[in-house]
Amino acid sequence: MTDVDLMLRFLVQLLVVLGCCRAIGWLGKRFLGQTQVVMEMVAGVCLGPSLLGTFFPEVQNWIFPSAKIGEIAGVAVRHPSMAVLYVVAQLGLVLYMFVVGLEFDFAILNRRAKGAASISIAGIVAPFALGALLAYGLQGRTDLFAPEVGLGEAALYLGASMCITAFPMLARILYERGIARTEMGVLALGAGAVDDAAAWAILSVVLASLKHEIRFAIFAIGGGALFAVSVLTLGRRALRRFEKVAEPSQTMFGLVLLMLFAGAWITDALGIYAVFGAFIMGAAMPKGAFAEALQRKIEPITVGVLLPFFFVYSGLNTRLGLLDTPALWGICALACLAAMVGKFGGCALAARATGESWRASVGIGTLMNARGLMELIILNIGLQQGVITPTLFTMLTLMAILTTLMASPIFNLLYPLRKDALLGTPAIISA
Repeated sequence: MTDVDLMLRFLVQLLVVLGCCRAIGWLGKRFLGQTQVVMEMVAGVCLGPSLLGTFFPEVQNWIFPSAKIGEIAGVAVRHPSMAVLYVVAQLGLVLYMFVVGLEFDFAILNRRAKGAASISIAGIVAPFALGALLAYGLQGRTDLFAPEVGLGEAALYLGASMCITAFPMLARILYERGIARTEMGVLALGAGAVDDAAAWAILSVVLASLKHEIRFAIFAIGGGALFAVSVLTLGRRALRRFEKVAEPSQTMFGLVLLMLFAGAWITDALGIYAVFGAFIMGAAMPKGAFAEALQRKIEPITVGVLLPFFFVYSGLNTRLGLLDTPALWGICALACLAAMVGKFGGCALAARATGESWRASVGIGTLMNARGLMELIILNIGLQQGVITPTLFTMLTLMAILTTLMASPIFNLLYPLRKDALLGTPAIISA
């Protein structure tokens, strides 16, 4: 395949990915009240072997070639267009996590810290325990976990995947309704941020332990912690000079991108994945006009063009045909039930225990229960690192989609938008 052929194939993929994601996103928003990002998760599965590959296998395989084209040193080589797709997907992911970091406000953790901590602990312990228990029941199943993955690693990974919260989606829903600064909003944002941080920490332990060398684990976890602390202390202090900059120059914007990609490379080299570094670099940026200007520059191309490739890449790894027995579907249902009971139940009851109303408690539990994009990131890392098989990846992807689809409709019933909010003024109907 020549470079020109590769470019033409990528342009076809670009048209299909963006067209399908936009169409399904519009349908989901128009008829189901779902957000664009949620429906792009569904679009990714639709373009994969589970739907397009089932009814039009030749078309699907031409657009997204799955066959290996050769072997180098015993390693299978896939079609170059899929390598390009992967790089674009990862670029979108890194930029998106930087934007998430830009939106993250550490001041949130200082308000209602005790209540947020209670909800966060419940949102970690309950789903993690159920995930670990599920891993115990599934031990020895090489159709779900790689043979070299021990019970401890399987329990940690499955527990971490149950703990995750769709923090960006949670924040968007709260800000959209103008309740991010209310007691309930602060509790949900604080707990969601801590839960995701804990899940990433657990994942880093799993990835480090797979090397079966204590020095690698110390290097990865210790190096990641040192990087985060250094950037969030010394780095934030150095970046304060940008606080009053309302519109960064091209040179300044280029410098920010250099720091972003350097941070992503460092954490990837440490063994804890590039998205962690991108998020930390975003969180270190001074809040206010400068962060808002960066977001205006980066978010449109990231969310509108690059990020859909990640959903499609995940969808290509989701193969419903692998769930070909009642037993496998039963395990899938059990995983979904464990995720929902642990996260929703744990967070809702903890919120109620802090003094929130049942309405607010159910709202917090609903938002915390959504897994979204953050779950797909962890699942893709697990698949790429050989922790889980495509079968378990498919099960957990279905869990992520189901819990995320549930969030908006249930929250809309609890906190419906008024007509003026739909016209652009965020507001909610008073209880």
